[in-house]
Parts: sequence; structure tokens; C-alpha cells
Amino acid sequence: MPKQSNDLCGCRLIHRPVVEEAMASALPPDEVETLAQTFKALADETRLKILWALEKREMCVCDLAAMLGLTESAVSHQLRLLRNLQLVSNRRNGVVLYYRLTDKHVSQLINITLNHLRD
Repeated sequence: MPKQSNDLCGCRLIHRPVVEEAMASALPPDEVETLAQTFKALADETRLKILWALEKREMCVCDLAAMLGLTESAVSHQLRLLRNLQLVSNRRNGVVLYYRLTDKHVSQLINITLNHLRD
């Protein structure tokens, strides 16, 4: 007899109303894609370090590069991705471009996850 997986039901039984309700409340495909891209961005250690630093204060590319021990080009590439996902925004002061978290939700997302991991 095949070994039963703990992740599967013990029998094949589809609860049609449950399935229909789940389908009716499913996220639209474009939101699923954006959400997945956001979590992929957060799954990168360098980008998480950038977001954690920006949670404390806005910083320029040069300072972030020095903090991370990376080239300005590498940090700029990561910031572009984060900006495209609306996780960070920037402002120019003369020739210096400062980055910050777009809003408190980015910080909350990181801190909620940290609290989850620490519990």
C-alpha cells in the first residue's frame, strides 16, 4: 500500500460550494503577479538590507553602497527594482538622489514578518 502524504486528504472529495466561494474571492491575476513580484523582491538579502536601512532614515546611493560594501551601480540596480514595485521613492537635492520607503506599509510588512519569525 502506498505511503499516505500528510499534505493530502485521505479521500477524494470535492466540496463544490467551498471551491466556488474560493474562486469567487480569488485575487485578480494582475494583483497576484504584482504581489508575487513584491515577495520575490523581498526575498533578496541585499534588497532587504536596503529596505531595513531606509526604514531608519533616507539615504543616498553612495551611502547605501558604502554600508553594503557594493558598487553604486549594483545598489542603483536594486533601488530601481524596488522603485518599480513602489517600495521606495526618491527625491533629488542638487546632484544627490535620496531614497526612502514609499510609505509605512513597507516598514509594517518587514516588521510583521520579523515579529512572526521571532515568536
